[in-house]
Amino acid sequence: MKGKALKYIIILATVSIVGVFLVQFAFIRSSYNLSETQFQESASVALKEVAWQIMLATGTTENFDSITPVEMISNNTYLVNVGVGIDKELLKQNLTTQLKRHDIYFDYEFSIYSPGQEQMDETTLVRMDENEEPSDFEFPLNEQYTNYFGIHFPDRSSYFFNQLSIWYFLTALLMLVIFFFGYTLWVIIRQRQLSEIQKNFINNLTHELKTPISSIALAANVINDEKILKSPERLFNYTHIIQEQTTRLSKNVEKVLNLASIEKSRILLSLEEVDVIEFIHEANEHFKESKAGQNAKVKIETKLSECMVRADRFHFANLVSNILENAAKYCDKEPEIKIELLKKQHAYELNFIDNGIGIPREHRKQIFKKFYRVPTGNVHNVKGFGLGLDYVYKIVKAHYWRIKVNDNPKGGSIFSLTIPK
Repeated sequence: MKGKALKYIIILATVSIVGVFLVQFAFIRSSYNLSETQFQESASVALKEVAWQIMLATGTTENFDSITPVEMISNNTYLVNVGVGIDKELLKQNLTTQLKRHDIYFDYEFSIYSPGQEQMDETTLVRMDENEEPSDFEFPLNEQYTNYFGIHFPDRSSYFFNQLSIWYFLTALLMLVIFFFGYTLWVIIRQRQLSEIQKNFINNLTHELKTPISSIALAANVINDEKILKSPERLFNYTHIIQEQTTRLSKNVEKVLNLASIEKSRILLSLEEVDVIEFIHEANEHFKESKAGQNAKVKIETKLSECMVRADRFHFANLVSNILENAAKYCDKEPEIKIELLKKQHAYELNFIDNGIGIPREHRKQIFKKFYRVPTGNVHNVKGFGLGLDYVYKIVKAHYWRIKVNDNPKGGSIFSLTIPK
């Protein structure tokens, strides 16, 4: 899948998802408002019927048309003007009956206004199982009414859940579909990235293996000519080329084989006490003998007289070697590397500070992944497989150490290795 096509798919999918969410939100909001209106109408009709039943029980229904029985204070609170004395038990019985008749099945609390005391009586909470208990809800007073009661619905979530349950289900279903769609899209993007990385790896591997083979074949053809025996100096040069390219080929094959070995099985460390100061000096001497280290200047700085840690000497040496080689290879001038050993509160910190080309911030978390190389466009001045830092990360993880990359203010990068005491 080409990059532009994938980009358009992502944009189209994003616009579609946003559009669906907006439509869904509009429907839910509309349904909520409709449910709110239906509840208010049902509650008003039920309470008006309660007022009628109370007035009917006292034989004073002739005044019913002259009063406004129901006043809505808020979405959950109502005052009901009856105009006659109210019996609490009769009121409770009628409230429960009329609310159920209008499909209002949840708790409510009510209080009756006492004209003699000019205040509301104690509020009573009635649960759906018809148990009652005191409540501390305070109803507002109405100076225009003489005989009235107040009713409050403390929790209407069950009502709205029943009314909007189908929309909740559709929203959950939509979220599930979006999740699987997003996961599928992520898999496609990931596979595309892996395919690109694999292609680059194969290209680099082909070049790194083909170049020494071609050089060896060319040198072998020249040596195969009998005339070369008359020129010992040329013979020596071509045998040196064969030896050099064979070593290069062996190292590349060894890198690939080591990677396969690490991938197949868990890294088994042979831990021992290692003096990091002495170890770093030894690693530096070996680095100077390598092709990458011949032109590099390495400076070791520490105020510690001794730094003992438990480590696998072989893998630790390879770890340091990989970091130093990268510092030398990815440098467009004379490589200068400073190895700094510091003592922290609970750990030692080993810093490798170089003056190379640096690593952009957006690529720092990716460089420790297998086959990953920082994109350089069509310019490939430094060849490699993208295996070195992947190996470094695996060794760090196996030791339960930590590694991170920061900018060098003077230009380049700082690889910081944290080793717990």
